[in-house]
Amino acid sequence: MEIELLKKLVSIPSHFGSEGEISKFIGSFLEEHGLPVKYQEIEGFGSNVISKVKGKKLTLVLNGHMDTVGLGGGWRKNPWGELEGDKFYGLGSADMKGGLAAMMTAFVEILNIPKKKRPTVIFTAVVDEEGYSRGAWRLIESGELRDADLVLVGEPTNESLMLGARGRFVIKLKLRGKKAHAARPENGINAIEELSKLLAFLPKIKTKKHRRLGSGSYCTLYAHGEADGLSVPESAEAIVDRHVVVGEDWERVTRELRKAATRVGVSGELEIERFPRPTPEMLPYTVRENNRFVSILEKVYSSLWGEIPEKTYGRSVGDFNYFGTYLGAPTIVFGPKGSNWHSADEWVSVSSVRRVKQTYVEFIKALGNSGRPIT
Repeated sequence: MEIELLKKLVSIPSHFGSEGEISKFIGSFLEEHGLPVKYQEIEGFGSNVISKVKGKKLTLVLNGHMDTVGLGGGWRKNPWGELEGDKFYGLGSADMKGGLAAMMTAFVEILNIPKKKRPTVIFTAVVDEEGYSRGAWRLIESGELRDADLVLVGEPTNESLMLGARGRFVIKLKLRGKKAHAARPENGINAIEELSKLLAFLPKIKTKKHRRLGSGSYCTLYAHGEADGLSVPESAEAIVDRHVVVGEDWERVTRELRKAATRVGVSGELEIERFPRPTPEMLPYTVRENNRFVSILEKVYSSLWGEIPEKTYGRSVGDFNYFGTYLGAPTIVFGPKGSNWHSADEWVSVSSVRRVKQTYVEFIKALGNSGRPIT
C-alpha cells in the first residue's frame, strides 16, 4: 500500500504555497481508513492535516511535510512519478513523500493495535517546510502538540538516526559610505568595496565547534550596490547565511561580525540586522545518544534488519529544529534512502520505504509495551 500511496503523493504538485490539493488528499485518505481528521488552515498555503489515535499516556508525534521545492530543469525521468527497478523518481519523492507515505501507512496500521498496547499517536502533515515552516510553527503555537513526549520526523536520512541539527540565522548587512565624484574616489567611502572586505573575510572567521554538530559556517547569498551616475557608491547591502551550533546565538554572531569588520579595516557605517521572516529563527538542537527513545528505535531497527543504524546530525535546518527547541520534545529524524533532493531526477528507494514503514510500526508497538520513558 505504501508504494501506491507514494505514487499518488508524487503525482500531486505541491510546491510550497500551493498545498491545498495534497492536504485534501491526505485528509481523505486517512478518513477512508477510519481515522479522525482535523484541518488547520494556514492562509495561502492550504492546511496542516492532524489525526490523533488515543492509547497510553505516552504521546508520539509523527511528522512529515507535504510540500516540495519548485520543478527545475535537467529532468530525464518523469517528475510526477516513474518507477525503474528499486528507484522511484519524482519531484519530492525523497524529500519527503517517501517518508510521508511510510508514515501514513504505518499510522493506518495503528488501528490494529489494541488501545492498551499502543501509545497515543498524533500524525501531522504540514505545509511550507521548504519556505518558512509556517505549518510546523502553527502546530506548536496552537498547542496541538503540547502533550508530546517524542517527535519522529520522516525526512530522508538513508535509514540513519538523525539526533540533532545545526540552526540558522539569515543576516542582512548594510554599509553606508560617502558619496563623491568617481574621478576623485579618495574623497568618498566606496560602500561596495568596504562591504566586500567583510564578505571576503567571512570564511576565515573562526566559529564555535560542537562535538556532535561540527562547526558553524558563513555563506554570502546576495550582494548589491550601485553608483548614482559617475559617483562613489554610498550604500551597499548583502544577505548572509550563518549556520550555527549549540552555544552560538545572535549576540555572538553580531560580535564576531563587528570584530571581523574592525580587523579588515572596514570604513563607513555598518548595520547588522536579522533578515525578516514570518516565523521564529531555527535554533540548533541535539538529542542524547543514550536517550531511551533512541535506544528503543535502535533496537527495533537492529532486530528487524540485522544491523545497527548509524547516528548522524543534520548540517542544515528543517521543521525538526522547531520541534527540538521550541516544542522541547526529543526529536528524532528517520526516513528512507534516496538522492538528488531539490534537483533533477530525485529518487527514493522503494525497498527502503517499505523497511522504514515496518520500522515505524514496530517502534510504535515497542513504545506501547514500554513504560513512560524518562528522557
